[in-house]
Amino acid sequence: MADAPLDPAVTEQLAAIRLSIDNMDAAIVHMLAERFKFTQQVGRLKAANGLPPSDPERERTQIARLRALAEDAQLDPAFAEKWFNFVVAEVIHHHERLATGAITTPDA
Repeated sequence: MADAPLDPAVTEQLAAIRLSIDNMDAAIVHMLAERFKFTQQVGRLKAANGLPPSDPERERTQIARLRALAEDAQLDPAFAEKWFNFVVAEVIHHHERLATGAITTPDA
């Protein structure tokens, strides 16, 4: 079956679905870029005021909120939490670098 040529209608439908996926991926990347612009502002504010790079209580609250949103959206809550933890780890790393002076520019 794997070697049989695909029906052109199936090929066309597959291409259309993949185009939608590609568009969603582009939107996600742009949304992440916007999100990181805001977290960079938070990092600069924290660094300027001697606040710690991480906020465990905020992270716990956000995880609970995102897990609930994921359930409502019929997305695996564990996946949403893994995504959030991945993003937060990058944000904290950036905040730590700001706090130590390793980076000083808004877009570094």
